[in-house]
Amino acid sequence: MKNIINLLYNKPSLQHIAIIMDGNRRWAKKQGKNSLYGHKAGVYTVKKIIDLSLQFKLKVLTLYAFSSENWKRTKEEIDFLMNLFQNILINEIKNFKKHNININFIGNKNKLNINLQKLIMQIEYLTKKNTALQLNIAINYGGRQDIICGIKNIIKKINKQQISLKDINEKTFTKYLELHNSIPIDLVIRTGGEMRISNFLLWQIAYAELYFTNILWPDFNEQHFLYAIQNFFKRQRRFGK
Repeated sequence: MKNIINLLYNKPSLQHIAIIMDGNRRWAKKQGKNSLYGHKAGVYTVKKIIDLSLQFKLKVLTLYAFSSENWKRTKEEIDFLMNLFQNILINEIKNFKKHNININFIGNKNKLNINLQKLIMQIEYLTKKNTALQLNIAINYGGRQDIICGIKNIIKKINKQQISLKDINEKTFTKYLELHNSIPIDLVIRTGGEMRISNFLLWQIAYAELYFTNILWPDFNEQHFLYAIQNFFKRQRRFGK
């Protein structure tokens, strides 16, 4: 643990970790339980990783909680997940404030139920001045949709003559996407054994390091997190140079 903390202090090249939290349902199946049991178990892992991120003094942690494609799941599972999100947020508000965590939600929130939308707005407001860790939670998020929305907003600006075509470059385009107020992503971790991005922050992770592990999310612990970080520091990041 101390070695990792020293690495992070002495090599501040790792400041933003994004995680695709995969494997809850398969983990539950292995336990002979239904998928809902796996989602509950996954919550404990989320809390552990947030605590570790605070210890390591990471600046940003982004978690892929619910994708825009997850609406294809059964109504029972979706309803359970939405209630789970709501209960977790209510129960954790005090901890977010206590540990100085800034909560930011990304994704299309309009499709969420109105109570959850109001709760999200409340938590973002209550934590907006916190500085220890920026915690981004992707809910009803899709990378392709993120890019499409950015293009639409740019077209609106052009039509209103607020910007011109010559103003559009990578830097300005990024301003119209989710996480535009965040530092770049350094490391993407995906648990569960699948080796794909699953429509997660397609533009934003262009130069992030990717780390895949077979460990299912409820089993992902401190040791696995440390190993992913150690693996990151063994790599050379050239950014095309």
